[in-house]
Amino acid sequence: MRRSEERILTTHTGSLPRPDDLIRMMFAREEGVPVDAVALGRRIETAVTEVVDKQVAAGIDIVNDGEMSKPSYATYIKDRLSGFEGEEVPVVYQDVADFPSMQARVFNDPGRKRRKTPACVGPIDVVDREAAVTDTRNLLEATRGKSVADAFMTAASPGVISLFFANQYYQDFESYLFAIADAMRYEYETITNGGLMVQIDCPDLAMGRHIQYADLDLPAFRKRAELHVEALNHALANVPREMVRMHLCWGNYEGPHHCDVPIADVIDIVFKVKTSGLAFEAANPRHAHEYRIFDTVKVPEEIVLIPGVLESKSNFIEHPDLVAERIVRIAERVGREQVVAGTDCGYGTWVGQAAVEPEIVWAKFAAMAEGARIASRQLWP
Repeated sequence: MRRSEERILTTHTGSLPRPDDLIRMMFAREEGVPVDAVALGRRIETAVTEVVDKQVAAGIDIVNDGEMSKPSYATYIKDRLSGFEGEEVPVVYQDVADFPSMQARVFNDPGRKRRKTPACVGPIDVVDREAAVTDTRNLLEATRGKSVADAFMTAASPGVISLFFANQYYQDFESYLFAIADAMRYEYETITNGGLMVQIDCPDLAMGRHIQYADLDLPAFRKRAELHVEALNHALANVPREMVRMHLCWGNYEGPHHCDVPIADVIDIVFKVKTSGLAFEAANPRHAHEYRIFDTVKVPEEIVLIPGVLESKSNFIEHPDLVAERIVRIAERVGREQVVAGTDCGYGTWVGQAAVEPEIVWAKFAAMAEGARIASRQLWP
């Protein structure tokens, strides 16, 4: 993971707004409408170039492809792995279930309604080996000759796949989880062997507490989280730590989030992941205060923190001075070189998500870049 050696670098969580025509094509594909695969591939390729250019123009140092090829950060795996052909099993979000009107609003999102999460009803294996290769190639081509510090690709963790896709085939959960890990190993290695960092998206280690494991007490959840980390590290066995970053998330949806597990209750487990970067929510009203844990929690030397300094569900454009304040208060606790500015979550977690207007996303990114410059002047006087 790139460190902020001379100034505070900037990055983001992964998903970004997709062009309208690409959204229509992706919606059609998810709904089973025939789509010209060649035309879709070409549009994804040009969309990646466009989104990289927008990131660079906004001042983002560590860029990605915006997840242009994926219907969502986790559900894309159904198109790349075998075994997922069963009926969908809905998941319950404990926090919004307490507020039925809010639950209706969350689940009636046009993009969310189109997400497909078929249950696992057969052996898991990689059936589309070209998708990860193509994604990697598109991003490498889009960043060639551009002023970027680094580039990364996102990939779903075994644990978050197990959260959204019910197991109806493997004899027990552990067998299912490790079967996913064995299959995802190919994608992680393809990305990093291509010269890009892989970001493992791990909402299961936080959001999983109030969805997948809402019926467990905290010690039992922590035990399951340990198993998720064990499976992830198994999948990363051949990937160098310095090529891995991860994202910890409580769910990128507008809801009460009063059931979110505190980061203090999971941070020791999270630090066991074979990673060199940790992106986490640090700007929204439920987690903005949690930076104080670093008064007492020692961050491993090998891990760079990527705190969210922009909220991902609000159309407010954060003031650069606030961004700088958020950066500095963590950098003063863990060291300036161990901090890279990021976002709470993505701005296109699934195709059609529109919590933040696309043009405002780029204005928020520009505010983060300016805030990082202000923070840099304070931290490198």
